[in-house]
Amino acid sequence: MTETYEKEEFDHEEEKKPWVLIAAALGITIILSTLLNLTVDGGLLGFDLPFLNQPARVSSLLYYVSVICVALYVGYIGLKELIIERRFSVEFLMATAALGATYLGFLFEGATVLFFYSLAEHFEGYIEDRARKTVEKLSSYMPEEARIVEGEGLEKTVAVKHVKVGQTVLVRPGETIPLDGLVSDGSSFVDQSLVTGESIPVWKEKDDAVYAGTLNNDGVLKVKVVSEAGETLVSKIVRLVTQSRKRKASIERLVDRFARIYVPVIVALAFFTAFLMPNLSREPFETWAYRSLILLVISCPSAFIVSVPATFFTAIATAARKGIIIKGSVYVEKMDRVKSIVFDKTGTLTLGKPAVREVNCMGGENDQRALLYAAALEQYSNHPIAESIVKKASGLGLEYGKLTVTDLKEIPGKGLSGSVNGCKVSVGNKELMKNIGLAQEVSGIENEVHTRVYVSIDGCAPPMFCLVDEVRNDAAEAVTTLRETGTHTVMLTGDKAEVAKEIAEKLNMNEVHAELFPEDKLKIVDRLRGERGLVAMVGDGINDAPALAASDVGIAMGSGGVDVALESADIILVKNELVRIPYLQRLSRLSVKIAKQNITVSLGVKLALGALGLMGLIPLWFAVAAGDDGVTMMLLLNTLRIPKLKA
Repeated sequence: MTETYEKEEFDHEEEKKPWVLIAAALGITIILSTLLNLTVDGGLLGFDLPFLNQPARVSSLLYYVSVICVALYVGYIGLKELIIERRFSVEFLMATAALGATYLGFLFEGATVLFFYSLAEHFEGYIEDRARKTVEKLSSYMPEEARIVEGEGLEKTVAVKHVKVGQTVLVRPGETIPLDGLVSDGSSFVDQSLVTGESIPVWKEKDDAVYAGTLNNDGVLKVKVVSEAGETLVSKIVRLVTQSRKRKASIERLVDRFARIYVPVIVALAFFTAFLMPNLSREPFETWAYRSLILLVISCPSAFIVSVPATFFTAIATAARKGIIIKGSVYVEKMDRVKSIVFDKTGTLTLGKPAVREVNCMGGENDQRALLYAAALEQYSNHPIAESIVKKASGLGLEYGKLTVTDLKEIPGKGLSGSVNGCKVSVGNKELMKNIGLAQEVSGIENEVHTRVYVSIDGCAPPMFCLVDEVRNDAAEAVTTLRETGTHTVMLTGDKAEVAKEIAEKLNMNEVHAELFPEDKLKIVDRLRGERGLVAMVGDGINDAPALAASDVGIAMGSGGVDVALESADIILVKNELVRIPYLQRLSRLSVKIAKQNITVSLGVKLALGALGLMGLIPLWFAVAAGDDGVTMMLLLNTLRIPKLKA
C-alpha cells in the first residue's frame, strides 16, 4: 500500500487485546471445571480417573487461575483509565465483579462474567473491524508501483510515491490505475466501482479524468498525473471517513455525558448496597455484596456506549462504499431531521452544458444538412455551444469531418464563418445574422428564453438551433422519491424565470426561485429553516458557497471538481447521481432509528434486571449473559442491518 497513514488511522487498541483467546480459554476452563464438579470419587460420567482423585480442588484451581489472571489483565486496563482519564471504564467494572464473585466463593459466576465479557469484546471488535475494513478496502487496492513513460517508447517502473505531477504513466489492460490523472492517449472502459459505487464500467478517452485504485479493463491508457501519492481522491476519501468519528452526533454526545454521570452513581449505589444494606436489612454481608456485584454488572453502560458510535460509523463506512462521503456522524443525524432540500439548478439538476434540443429550418433548408455544415465549422472551436452542435451531429452519424473547410474565421462574441465544400457558411447568434444581411429573416423570432444559434448557407434564410441545459437523467426520479417521503424540494437559480419554470415543472419541484443573486439564495435558505426546520443544500461544490455554508447540511456534487467538493461540503456525492440523495436520507433515518432502539432496549433491560438482581431473583452469570454482554451483542447485531439497506 502506497500511503501509510491509513494503517495509523485504523490502528486500534482493541486489535491488540486477545479477546478471542481469552474467551476460548475461559470457555474451556468453565466446561472442564463444571465437569470435574460433576465427578464423584474421581469418576467422570462413569469413567474412573484416578489421577483426579480430588476433583473439587482441581476445579477450584482452574477457576482461580483463569479468573485471577484475566481479571488482573482486564482490571489493569480499567485501573489505568481510572487513573489517567479519571473515569470508571467497562473493564474496571467487570474486573471488580469477577474478583468480587471469586472472593465470595462464586467461582463459576466469576469465570462466566469474564467469559461473556471477552466474547462480547471480540464481537464488538468484529463489528468495528468490518466497518473499518469497508473503508480500508478503498486503499488496499492501491498499487505500489507505476510505469512511467519516458520519451519515445521508453518505460520505467518506479514506486508510486516517487511519481510527480505532470509525469505520464502507462496503464495496460487489467491493471489498476496508480494515481489520479487525465487520459492523454488511448481509450478503455474503466471500473470505478471502488470510488463511485457504480457497477458498470465507464468509457474513458482523451482528456477524461481517471482515479487511482480504479481498474483499467480492456485498452491501453496513458495518464498524465495530476495528484501525487497521498493526495489522490481515494486517499482523501479514506482520510475523511476515518476523521469523521471526531464529528459526533448529538445522540453520541448525549451518551458520553450520560455515561460520565451514570457510572459513578452506579458505583456509589453498589457500594451502598454492599456495605449499608446488611445493617439496614439484618441480612448477611455476603448476600448484599453478591447483589451489589449483580447491580454493578447489569448497570455497566457498555451496551449503548459501544452500539451508538458503532451504528453511525457503520453508516458512514457503508455510504463510502456507495460513493457518498459523509464527514461526520453529526451529518447522518441531521439528514434524518432535514425537512427541505434545496437544489442549485446549473450543474446540479442539469448537466451545466448546452445541448441541441431541436433544429427549426425556416427557409426550406434540410435540417441534417444545416447541422452537418454547422458541425464542420464548429469542430474547430472549443466553445461549449460548438461542442454541443458537434455532439448532436455525431449522435446522428453525420460525417462532418469529411467536409472541406477553408477560410475559417471567428467573429468574437457572435460566431464563426467559413467555406464548407465551396458553400459560404455562417454559424452564430442573431447579431451575426444581421451583419450578413439577414436581419429581416431573424427579426420575427422573439422567444429568447433558450439560447438560439443560426446557420446560414450561401445567404439563405437561416435554420435555427434551440439549445438548452440538459436535465440530469435521474433528477426527476430523485425529486419524486424525496417528495414521496415528505421532503419539501426547492430549486434556486440565477437563470431566467421562464427557463427555471420549465425545468421545475418537468421535475415537479415544490418551489422554484429564479433570477437570484447569491444573497437572495441565502435569504431563501434562512426562510426555509425558519418555516420548516433543517435545510440541506445540494450544489456543485464551487458555486453558491454562501447558501451551502448557511444550510444545515451542504451536499456537493463532484461535477465541479471533486477536490473542491471534498473541502467545501459536509457530504459529497463522488459520482454525480442525484438518486443517491434519497438513499442517503433512508440511510440516515435507519441509522438514527437503530441508535435510538439500541439506547431504549439497553436501558429498559438494565432497569428490569437491576431490580430483579437487587431482589436476589437472578444469579450473577445470568446478569452478565443477559443484562450486559448479551444486550451488547444483540444491539451490535441490530447495527448490521445498515449495510443491507439497498441503494
